[in-house]
Amino acid sequence: MIIKLFNFSRFIRYSISVVCLLLLLWGNVPALAQTVSSDESSSITPYLNRAIERVTEFTLDNGMKFIIMENHDAPVVSFVTYADVGGTDEPDRKTGVAHFLEHLAFKGTTKIGTTNYEKEKEVLSRLDQVSMELKAANKTGNEEKIKQLTATFKKVQDEAASYVEQNAFGRIVETAGGVNINAQTTPDATIYFYSFPSNKLELWMSLESERFLDPVFREFYKEQNIILEERRLRTENNPIGTMVEAFLGTAFTEHPYKRPTIGYNEDIRNLTRQDVRDFFNTYYGPNNLTISIVGDVDPEKVQSLAQVYFGRYGEKPEPPKVTKVEPKQEETREVTLKLVSQPWYLEGYHVPALNHPDSAIYQVISTLLSSGRTSRLYKSLVEEKQVALAAQGFNGFPSDKYPNLMLFYAQTSPKASLEDVDKALSLEIEKLKTQPVSEQELQRVKNQLRASLLRSLDSNLGMGKALVEYEVKTGSWRNLFGQVEAIEAVTSADIQRVAKSTFVPENLTIGRILPKS
Repeated sequence: MIIKLFNFSRFIRYSISVVCLLLLLWGNVPALAQTVSSDESSSITPYLNRAIERVTEFTLDNGMKFIIMENHDAPVVSFVTYADVGGTDEPDRKTGVAHFLEHLAFKGTTKIGTTNYEKEKEVLSRLDQVSMELKAANKTGNEEKIKQLTATFKKVQDEAASYVEQNAFGRIVETAGGVNINAQTTPDATIYFYSFPSNKLELWMSLESERFLDPVFREFYKEQNIILEERRLRTENNPIGTMVEAFLGTAFTEHPYKRPTIGYNEDIRNLTRQDVRDFFNTYYGPNNLTISIVGDVDPEKVQSLAQVYFGRYGEKPEPPKVTKVEPKQEETREVTLKLVSQPWYLEGYHVPALNHPDSAIYQVISTLLSSGRTSRLYKSLVEEKQVALAAQGFNGFPSDKYPNLMLFYAQTSPKASLEDVDKALSLEIEKLKTQPVSEQELQRVKNQLRASLLRSLDSNLGMGKALVEYEVKTGSWRNLFGQVEAIEAVTSADIQRVAKSTFVPENLTIGRILPKS
């Protein structure tokens, strides 16, 4: 499983490098510059119009929504199930439960993944009971009791494992020609996806509907250890991961964006199978699930089958919504860590959510400053001043359903200091406030963003993710295509206006990693 986010500002092709450690951890990847031909950029409007004409949507009586885009170029279909629930929705002291549930969603049902569910069910209940007793014993420090219960736990766990058919769900998918089966957990959502040959539409309907209608959260304790190890590698033993967690906890004081999507170590250890079940029952109702299907399909057949398979879901109450609002920042915040690492410098500024009217302007600013080797940050900090080995940034950190951050970061060069990076970065940001962006540079950035969207339409899976994300986050999948017009309308004056209000000291959070001796 992976923790990442897909949105419009990240349609640009991605690079994998040391700099991307931040993004591998938190779900965003910096955009690389691309050369765009005039023919390619000018052709996007009719292309998008044709794409819109191929989209059909419907909602079942239970509230589950479907978005279908026809693409008959090849006999394949991509499926995306979007649960409108992520790390921000987790109860206090139960962080990581959304990601935990994502792992367990691949473990099967009462019919898939087991050789004898009735016996397995009994053993799983017994295993949960022993686990509770072991936790209680650990609190008392009774060594003899701990030793005895540890042995019992292992024995019962082995018994439970004897009923498990490993990776049964995945094997069914792969045997039928399915590819790219995976899932993503973000602060805002949990997304499940894979692709099938087009003649397997009904098989997907059957498998996906059963997965969330009749799940069994087996192998809970095995996955708990896997997730703890994942956290150890990504955060506790990784200086960038350690800084990201501290940085978010400094930049946000109230909103759940301050918490790591993977969860805190203690919370992960204390989660129970019942916690996961309760979370699932609360947030995985049909009215909180949106599905996109892109590829070689007949929309009428999709709707007919969806009614048969997903129409079985009973209605559920609307799940709780995030109500905490991040208060306006009033002064610069800073966090400095001494770690076994090269020096790194981070700056973050609070910016609005994806559905804000200025969203396109922030996307243009982010691309202008940090879209790879043609960007201002790379050319200034890396090539000209040589104060950084790498300099990047992006909008929508750690996600963008709610007001978030525009983040910039750089690794210092051997002959420079963090102060040198700070000054060079501040200079480039100040230019946005005082010097109008040339029409030529602005058009280049717009071409990059538009062409990246155009290229993304060639991917059924990418298109499916984008459609469903815009549907949930902005209220309509059509806003994905409307964003192209919004980007084209951005002016140099817009950039200056937004830069002057955003890039101010009272809106700034600074992070520094200093090498530990």
